[in-house]
Amino acid sequence: MERKNAIKVKGNPVTLLGGEIRTGQKAPAFTTLDYNLKEIASSEYDGKIRLIASVPSLDTPVCDTEIHNFNKEAANISKDIIITFISMDLPFAQKRFCQDNDIDNVKTFSDHRDADFGLKYGVLIKELRLLARAIFVIDESGTVKYVEYVSELTSHPDYKAALDALKSVLAKK
Repeated sequence: MERKNAIKVKGNPVTLLGGEIRTGQKAPAFTTLDYNLKEIASSEYDGKIRLIASVPSLDTPVCDTEIHNFNKEAANISKDIIITFISMDLPFAQKRFCQDNDIDNVKTFSDHRDADFGLKYGVLIKELRLLARAIFVIDESGTVKYVEYVSELTSHPDYKAALDALKSVLAKK
């Protein structure tokens, strides 16, 4: 499935591959790679409250700010949540970035091999083979409770709305 003009990159419309995720639906299962090239199935986090952020690359200014914000907030919210960043960056680059920047409260996974997450969550940019910026909050039953597809790739997500959604899910636990 192609969603033409779904988002923009520096004002230019691009096409997202995959269907749009909506609140209330079951979160699709996917696989990614960790730092050591080990395949990680999303089912490893079944039963956990999750915030998944898809980003184009950790080595860009907006992504850098985003992961630092969520890394800081994760430490203040609860140990019962999992915050994950997924990008097309190579696992080695993700590991280096996290070590160099003291990112230790969020997990990073790479979708570079199969784009499984990108296609299943509708964030794979056809023209660039990068992931669009998006936020998904999933409750412990695997239901999507919050979705934000950021309309301009170079813009920040709504941090407050995402964190409020995460805290709301946590409060209902």
